Amino acid sequence: MMKLPVMIRYLGIAGLISLSLPTQAPVLHVMTWNVCAGTYNSCPLFRRTTTELAWHVAVLATKADVVFLQEFCTGADADLERELEARTGRAWSIKSAGFAHPDGSPYQCAPDWNGKARGVQSVTLAVAERSVRFEVHALTSPPWGTRRYAVCTADRALCTAHFSSGSIYDDRQKGAPYRHKQLRELFKLGRGVVGGDLNLVPRAAATAYEGRDECDPRNRWTYVTRKRKIDYVFAGDGRVRGCFVDYARKRWSDHVPMHAWVAR
Repeated sequence: MMKLPVMIRYLGIAGLISLSLPTQAPVLHVMTWNVCAGTYNSCPLFRRTTTELAWHVAVLATKADVVFLQEFCTGADADLERELEARTGRAWSIKSAGFAHPDGSPYQCAPDWNGKARGVQSVTLAVAERSVRFEVHALTSPPWGTRRYAVCTADRALCTAHFSSGSIYDDRQKGAPYRHKQLRELFKLGRGVVGGDLNLVPRAAATAYEGRDECDPRNRWTYVTRKRKIDYVFAGDGRVRGCFVDYARKRWSDHVPMHAWVAR
């Protein structure tokens, strides 16, 4: 074995320091945001064009590796891919799952202010890689309510969803039985980083914390209208390295974006 003085002369001090330091695990930057673009006329992005929707997301996600979106519109997928690639200089892959009404008809986003269709209200997963394979999974939804879905990468390393709302028309019953079914289904699907708008406050989503790290253990609010936390990014135990809730964007939607840094 090389003696220390010889090793110092051979590597130099900087080389010796780099040898002694543990290798840092790569970190994945994940952003989740309910855009509120589809059907609520009180939201700022309601009836904005698909180009404008894409711009607002891409501005927030310039440094992100993964984006979870809720209440996005499928008609903006191509614009979002172009905008993300232009802003980040990286290839992106995007998959949206459009929601449906109880009768199976598409849950259409309202047209933009020029009268142009914007597609179907969706949950969307964007990944900064080329040619990512995705899967769409139906979640158990109330027969009388909106049909909900999760979008995952094919290896289940990333999964996002938007659960039933808890309105009188969408899982209002005591104990939120459908949202808790959706929670179990999402975590059965997701083997890595999981998140989105779960429409459950932390005490109601307590089982999701078992054996996992969550982006914001301080439970800061993410839903602007009622000042409560219902948006999440979960990862394996010990993997979350940091979290930022972007309150500067609280006028862009009825939710604020949340950013998590996760060890791969």
